[in-house]
Amino acid sequence: MTLSQQLWQDNNDLIQACLNHPFVQGIGKGDLPKACFAFYVAQDAFFLKSFARAYCLAGVRSPDWEGFETFHQLAGGVLAELQLHQNYAQQWEIDLQTVTPAPATRRYTDFLQATAWSSSAGVTAAAMAPCMKLYNYLGQQLAAHGVPQHDYRDWIETYSCEEFTPLVARLEQLVDRYGCSADATEAVGSAYRYAMLCERDFFQAAWEVQFSSEKGEEGKI
Repeated sequence: MTLSQQLWQDNNDLIQACLNHPFVQGIGKGDLPKACFAFYVAQDAFFLKSFARAYCLAGVRSPDWEGFETFHQLAGGVLAELQLHQNYAQQWEIDLQTVTPAPATRRYTDFLQATAWSSSAGVTAAAMAPCMKLYNYLGQQLAAHGVPQHDYRDWIETYSCEEFTPLVARLEQLVDRYGCSADATEAVGSAYRYAMLCERDFFQAAWEVQFSSEKGEEGKI
């Protein structure tokens, strides 16, 4: 079993918590409140910009040229993903230029940036892998019986498609390549686990928007 496979297996509790989260299930069924998804799109766009920067920083800290190239190529994939969010923003009338990060978003992005600035390429790859792997898994699970025809079809289609899966594999290869040194093992496991916790909290923050609205409170986008 590779390191990335072991990390994925060790965090199955959080993976299943994300899959069964009402936000994710609402995307799958198509009945997620639109306010929740609009909030999520804005927060995720903010997050992805930080994610792309972390890729670039990891590239700089990569011990070899091959890793440098791979990290920067993966950053290009994030730019393509941001275009999807731009399409959502036009459809849902969201201003992505004035996003105020929610506490859950800020915790995640601060963690990524701190890790990318101060840790090895292997630890940074481990901090980034849960996002890629989890989204691919969620997309595939929600599309297991065919991509449904509803407002969230594009989201499911994007993360379950054949083009996304190889990007996940490339990042996991970096985890396996750079994260196996004896001095990095504990940090790699900790970074991976924390990132998965951030994913769960990210979904929860978006889900809670509807309850804030019911109380007459406006969730910040």
